[in-house]
Amino acid sequence: MTVLMIGDVVGSPGRRILKRELKKLKDSYGAAAAVVNAENCAAGSGITESLANEIFLSGADAITLGDHTWGQKEFAGQIGRIENLVRPANFPSECPGRGWCIVTMPSFRFAVLNLQGRVFMQSVDCPFKAADKALKEIPADIPVIVDFHAEATSEKVTLANYLDGRVAALAGTHTHVQTSDARIFPGGTAFITDLGMTGPYHSSIGREFNPVTKKFITGIPSRFEVAQGPCVLEGVALTIDAATRKAKAIESFRIKED
Repeated sequence: MTVLMIGDVVGSPGRRILKRELKKLKDSYGAAAAVVNAENCAAGSGITESLANEIFLSGADAITLGDHTWGQKEFAGQIGRIENLVRPANFPSECPGRGWCIVTMPSFRFAVLNLQGRVFMQSVDCPFKAADKALKEIPADIPVIVDFHAEATSEKVTLANYLDGRVAALAGTHTHVQTSDARIFPGGTAFITDLGMTGPYHSSIGREFNPVTKKFITGIPSRFEVAQGPCVLEGVALTIDAATRKAKAIESFRIKED
């Protein structure tokens, strides 16, 4: 089976290219499903129920989030009723929502687990222990795909090695820059440090340059608006052996508008 994983969707430009390209990408790769990180899809920070529905209509079969999960204040009251949408499983247990879900397709099922890193990021519970806990709860006969929303490369690759052979794939998100290290670990776990971004490419990782430049020079906070203009859509195509629940191939892709 082939599953696509799509990097962080940034604002309305990211949603636009996702709507135009995702279903075509699924057809091109013969992919039965797509997992989309959409934690930046609401004006660059967070998501809402209506935007989640828009992402699903664009071709997503599961949505993952990250450190901007609560960027839209109304979302805490909405997350519990959205199927196949997950936030990091290592958020405090009091948080609404779920950290993993099972996606049921006509011919197969797979689980999606969302985790968040702790290096250079806000404090959350241990992602290694959260992964162990989730894997005890997820049925053992279905493959597991992990979105690890984290800053540090070392934390991402170390967690992938820790989970090697226990999950089909672990893909990093958060930095908005696609890495060139897609590979399969010895135990059969596909890995890439970061999927990249779905959003405006002439930008500071999706934001307008001017306010970001001002912040770097002066230290004065300013609102980082989502940039406009041509976009990229980045991610990977995973080929998973349903019998062994391990990866057979991982291929990165990048679609760029003129």
